[in-house]
Amino acid sequence: MKPSDGSKAQSWTWDAALCGIVPPMISPLNETGELDGDALKVLIEHILGGGCSGLFILGGCGEGAWLTSGQRASVVRGTVWAAAGRVPVLVGVMLPATGPAMEAARQAADEGADALVVGSPYYLGVDAAAQQRHVEGILGAVSLPVLLYNIPQATHNPLAPATVSRLAQDPRILGIKDSAGDFEAFQGFLAIKKRRTAFRVLQGNEHFASASLLLGADGLVPGMANFAPALFVALHRAAAKGDAAACARSQEAITDLCTLHTHGHWLPALKAACAMLGLGNGVPSPPLLPATEEQRRTIRAILVRHNLLAS
Repeated sequence: MKPSDGSKAQSWTWDAALCGIVPPMISPLNETGELDGDALKVLIEHILGGGCSGLFILGGCGEGAWLTSGQRASVVRGTVWAAAGRVPVLVGVMLPATGPAMEAARQAADEGADALVVGSPYYLGVDAAAQQRHVEGILGAVSLPVLLYNIPQATHNPLAPATVSRLAQDPRILGIKDSAGDFEAFQGFLAIKKRRTAFRVLQGNEHFASASLLLGADGLVPGMANFAPALFVALHRAAAKGDAAACARSQEAITDLCTLHTHGHWLPALKAACAMLGLGNGVPSPPLLPATEEQRRTIRAILVRHNLLAS
């Protein structure tokens, strides 16, 4: 189904969307590896019902770098259709080199994406100049704006604040999602906002969610907002009010929930938690396997502890 079949007039702004919670969505797949369109719609309604302000697809949680071109196209098309203009759809093109990323960017644009999410090239080592050329190449391939993404645990090539500052001179650079867990670098990204007030800084590391917001981050991109969106929306609202005590309580709950990622590989664990709430079937892309029964029992107990599931 093409985006125009289900879309309606845009009802959001970038400033509002990036000053909120933008979950990195999982990609619900069926047993044959195809997109489960019904599960995708249920997931999106759950996320938006929890108060989130945008949707980031085909990132790490969305297995974007592991899906085929056809699978990626289906995820973008299905998400754009289900979102129906209520919030922006940001599409990851986190592929290892500029050529494949440009190809994915064009595909995303054709399927109705509102923005792209672009990180560093990887597999081979790259310097700051190569990172800048990579982003500029993608900007030249399509007319969409770009949110930068710093995730060196996946790319092994961090985006330095100096590189991001140079890229941020282009008005089509919306801001950055930082998942590195390097608070010194994160503060460097926040400093860019002083020179360009429209530049948005979002924290992707859930352990630093509260501290980041209280220091001036605009929003969060937390994987657990797939199944617990209201928790992160409440944290964001508390931080906006400067309610440090409420932020601390929310962060304590988030930190405890994060322990579910330690039961097997973090991605099948996340998908298992989602499946327990009726959000997909818990099946990851190969070569990963679903969480084991023992892992699921432990994950379920964590969700019950936080009143996300009945005991």
